[in-house]
Amino acid sequence: MDKADVIIIGGGPAGCSAALGLNQLGYHVILCDQAKFPRDKICGEFISPAADPILDRLGVLDDIEALTPKRLKGVAISSYEGEELIIDYPCQPGQIERPTSLSVPRYELDSLFIEQVRRVGVEIREQNKITDFLFKEGCVSGVKGWDENKSSFTLKAPLVIDAGGRNSLSLKKFNLKRESSRNAKIAMAAHWQGAQIPDDYCYMHVSRPGYTGISSVNQDKVNVVLVVDQNSMRGEKPDSFYGRMVMKNRFRRKILQNAECLESVRAVESLGFSVKPIPCGGLLAVGDAMGFIDPFTGEGIYLSLRSSEIAVQIADLALKNADVSLEFLKIYEKKRKQEFEKKFLLSRILQKIIYNQFFCDQVVRVLKEKRELAEILVGVIGDLVPAERVVSFKFLSQLVGAYLREKPTFHFVGRKV
Repeated sequence: MDKADVIIIGGGPAGCSAALGLNQLGYHVILCDQAKFPRDKICGEFISPAADPILDRLGVLDDIEALTPKRLKGVAISSYEGEELIIDYPCQPGQIERPTSLSVPRYELDSLFIEQVRRVGVEIREQNKITDFLFKEGCVSGVKGWDENKSSFTLKAPLVIDAGGRNSLSLKKFNLKRESSRNAKIAMAAHWQGAQIPDDYCYMHVSRPGYTGISSVNQDKVNVVLVVDQNSMRGEKPDSFYGRMVMKNRFRRKILQNAECLESVRAVESLGFSVKPIPCGGLLAVGDAMGFIDPFTGEGIYLSLRSSEIAVQIADLALKNADVSLEFLKIYEKKRKQEFEKKFLLSRILQKIIYNQFFCDQVVRVLKEKRELAEILVGVIGDLVPAERVVSFKFLSQLVGAYLREKPTFHFVGRKV
């Protein structure tokens, strides 16, 4: 039976960043993933500007830059067939240049991460499917599973970090996922070639029955992600539905009218969910395993990187104090909520707005006039500005006040008696 200080389940950005962070602190880490790398995964392929410092600390930013990725200046948002709002990311204190976001093919990003983990000496076990946890005195004390030869194995460690994504072992084992079937969303994605992108922005187009995110991932390829209610497909085949819906919007038609879809559509269901707290010690969850935010309000890679960074800090404290109890690890849950709770709340609020054409039109119109408010919102989307700046009475009152001041007035002429 093999032993480690920490076992990590999952070799995506969340798992790899946790492995790199713990390795930097001198811990013996074993990382397991059921896939054989390199592998691909459905993703918006857009990384918030706030991720740059984390990527730098992990030692992978220079390698990503060597891929000559697209750098995006901000976000363009259109409401149905109405106006389009284009906003750069806000300048940060002490910086002269405005920040930019990375747009990198997920296949390349995951390959780069796993190679960096391998390079620094972390033990990687590919094609190792973790099927259950080991327990000792009410705490997780390791894992068991099957290797590439279908042979069973067990690994022991005082701490396990689950970075297994939206279908992770911890979510299934403890029934932690909270999701609403009433508003269940599905994301459908494919790469296109020959698109006419006006400028280096992430283009978010809202129109029935959902919205799209379009971003360049290299010089001649774009990633087009369509997010809709699951029941809107009504039995139609994914490729047909995706192609028809994408081309319904005039903004998207302008970008994609001469482009070619390069592949079959890939889909992921049940977008946007929260999770209940883990009920035992010896276990932390990071990345999508600790909740998935709707991609309209921000991509998941930054949340994965940042949650792993927090988990590494708490894991270090727990191991140094020889205390991986549930009570001690609640520090992670508290910090995680402080960091992300308002962003999840904003996601829920914006879902109400973007699926109501009247409200969406009015918000985009007001933000187009009040650039300072638009910059705050785009700053939150880019994880540069705390979400509480938007989820606040001050911001909402400014938004409503601007709407009321600019609302057209109607004069009714009474009939003389």
